[in-house]
Amino acid sequence: MHLTTRDVKKVASLAKLAFSESELAHLTQQLGDIVHFVEQLAEVDTDGILEMTHPLDIHSALRADQVNACLPRKDALANSPNSDGEFFLVPPVLGK
Repeated sequence: MHLTTRDVKKVASLAKLAFSESELAHLTQQLGDIVHFVEQLAEVDTDGILEMTHPLDIHSALRADQVNACLPRKDALANSPNSDGEFFLVPPVLGK
């Protein structure tokens, strides 16, 4: 596919962008190079090649989740200026 200045003007118009003639010429060349590169990629034979989610064979370096004891509810609520014994009471945020 050959990209023309008219094509770039159309896309620029749709994106509500304005370019000078020299910018259009430069962008047409650059976008044409990108389209040509993508066309080359489309020609590559990828049969038998597995899909990858990441280019490197790495694994998560994070530790596994562990369940730990937490602060008892009674102690957490003791730090609250206002509670009903079971929940924190806070002022309404979105109205009543």
